[in-house]
Amino acid sequence: MNHASAAEEDVEIAEIVRGFLAVQARAAADQQRPLARGTHAKGVSLRGVFEVLGAREQPGSGPAARLAVGLYARPATYPAIVRFANSAQHTRSDWIPDVRSLSFSVDLTSMAGAAVPRQDFALQSAPTLPFDDLHAFAVFARVMSAPNDVIAASALPFQDQYVFARTKLQVLEQQRQPVHPYQLLRYWSNVAFRHGDADVVKYSLLPSAGNCAQPLQPDNPSALRDELTRHLVEDQTPGTFDLAVQFLDVSTMTHQGRRRDADFWIEHPSVEWSERQAPFHVVGRLHLLSGPPIDRAAAERMYIDVTEHSLPEHRPLGAINRARWQTQVASRQARQGVQVCEGL
Repeated sequence: MNHASAAEEDVEIAEIVRGFLAVQARAAADQQRPLARGTHAKGVSLRGVFEVLGAREQPGSGPAARLAVGLYARPATYPAIVRFANSAQHTRSDWIPDVRSLSFSVDLTSMAGAAVPRQDFALQSAPTLPFDDLHAFAVFARVMSAPNDVIAASALPFQDQYVFARTKLQVLEQQRQPVHPYQLLRYWSNVAFRHGDADVVKYSLLPSAGNCAQPLQPDNPSALRDELTRHLVEDQTPGTFDLAVQFLDVSTMTHQGRRRDADFWIEHPSVEWSERQAPFHVVGRLHLLSGPPIDRAAAERMYIDVTEHSLPEHRPLGAINRARWQTQVASRQARQGVQVCEGL
């Protein structure tokens, strides 16, 4: 990246950070509550175990040497903390259409030679993000943080009005998901990560066919949390999810009938990586553990950070990941009462 584009990126990331801090503060004021997370404000945390399966246990899953990198180099089990949530910045009814998320943190303190004490993951129940690129992310943040989004959108240059309208439409389309229990949903990372020195991947968590759930209670605004709690306390076998990686392969993947370079696939998270062209390969399994969720106060002190808590082999890639990291750090500092620097 040249200096000019780096400087431009810094400006747009600063715009995104300011916008999301404003949205975070407004949501708290609207609901007359302390600051919560800037997004995914309403959630439930629990304990789990992450199992690295090893390529030999996955016939036909792909080249073993290519899969067995970093955390996935050898079979092992590690403690994990898991958080299911709704994407909205408000703590609202689970019946309001929304994208759901599954984030988890793997404790690596028992892993010999680990460069960091944990490996974090963040996924949601849509295969892509609604933002075409970093600029679209910045335009969306600017409008949504304004006192009146209609006035703010109309004041944009014409091209940015189109960018905002397109992003807003994609947000609404993603939110129109049927309301299903957290433990039955599939989740995607949306953005790209390293997989060793040579590969780039996205992640997906696939629910086991044996995951149990009962019908959600339509008059319960916390139906998703309560059904997950019931599942963990009452059902004999808690749910599991297979973690799979999808390799970026520029020789087979196409968009609108054309092959694209690696930067295109990394920097445009609204473009789906076709599973027909680039299949997923299972590398691990996330097991939910029986028992009640983690105490809410304790859960609020926890956080996921896929940049800070990442082995070098699995570092996040692309401008959206860089923006997300700075935004999440600023949001976390705000809710923890730490003064946030204007330059973030």
